Amino acid sequence: MNNLKLREDQLAWANETLAKTAEKLEKVSRRSAHKIPYTTVDGVHDDKSNGRDVGWWTNGFWGGMMWQLYRLTGDESYRAIAEENEKKLDADLMDYEMLDHDNGFKWLPTAVADYRTTGSAASRNRGLLAACNLAGRYNTAGRFIRAWNDWEDGGRDHRGWAIIDCMMNLPLLYWAAEETGDPRFSQIARSHADTAQRVFVRGDGSVRHIVEFDPVTGEFVRDYGGQGFGEGSSWTRGQAWGLYGFALSYLHTGNRAYLETSERIANYFLANVPASGLVPVDFRQPEDVSWEDSTAAAIAACGLIELAKQTEGRQSSLYLDGAIRMLRALAEHSFDWNGETDCLLTKCTAAYHDAAHEFSIIYGDYYFLEAMMKLTGKELFIW
Repeated sequence: MNNLKLREDQLAWANETLAKTAEKLEKVSRRSAHKIPYTTVDGVHDDKSNGRDVGWWTNGFWGGMMWQLYRLTGDESYRAIAEENEKKLDADLMDYEMLDHDNGFKWLPTAVADYRTTGSAASRNRGLLAACNLAGRYNTAGRFIRAWNDWEDGGRDHRGWAIIDCMMNLPLLYWAAEETGDPRFSQIARSHADTAQRVFVRGDGSVRHIVEFDPVTGEFVRDYGGQGFGEGSSWTRGQAWGLYGFALSYLHTGNRAYLETSERIANYFLANVPASGLVPVDFRQPEDVSWEDSTAAAIAACGLIELAKQTEGRQSSLYLDGAIRMLRALAEHSFDWNGETDCLLTKCTAAYHDAAHEFSIIYGDYYFLEAMMKLTGKELFIW
């Protein structure tokens, strides 16, 4: 189903905003052509392409932006930047200690996007290697894909940990199943989604960030506040990962339980977005804290647009209007339109208890671009 229907004024705004975004990114891409950015320092992209930094979980989003722009413009310079990003990630792909549950974030927007666009056999190979590694993290007792590696957190035992973010990595397994005809990939993805649906999503539609299981028996141990305000809180980017992730699992499987779960999270999300349309770091953060997370808004907007395609009537309009409302708020209040600086969104927050808040993060920029491409019907499907 794809019944996305924008009003004339909405489509005009989307086309204008996408054109302005692409105009800025044309300049940014020239300056950052040989980087893999995460954030900006004094308006200039940093670079995660060297040493151990090449394994950073966000390192596929710059390539994803370039593939989206290549789809939009046909400009070969974007393809060249994306291919360079993809090849640099080979250092990650061949290092066991750098591979983790975020393989989808790294290789769907790079290798798989390349394969879908060009038919590259080398890119297909990279995507399948990443999918096999991700499938190998599956815990059969608890029916979840393990998050993180112990060496990433001072040796802390993560063997039984799973996180809501991983819902967005499952499409790598769905793709591998479709590509190879091997159902094991999709079986693992569905099993993890079923566990997340049962354990992570609360009755009101809010979601937990981290859940710990006993890695041997698979029994539930406890949950953690993770990157949100605390235990029992409502970290907004986690809500967005769940919203979009379950919508994608429905898209890949046709399982209506996933669609209903995505809608439950979406309804909760929209009910808690402030009148400004600007999304806080945590829906349950203290009233005297005003920190925003533009990434949560951009990711949720992408998920809401997908839901608008998958639903009908008033519900579809509710999701579409909610997405556009947040995107407009970002474009008007939390966006750097200066062509001489490298970031798009300016009010991104990685985690509530981090020292830094409201800065630029590459996946915020990626999802804003993806949302605008979705609205205008020009998107390269990444997930």
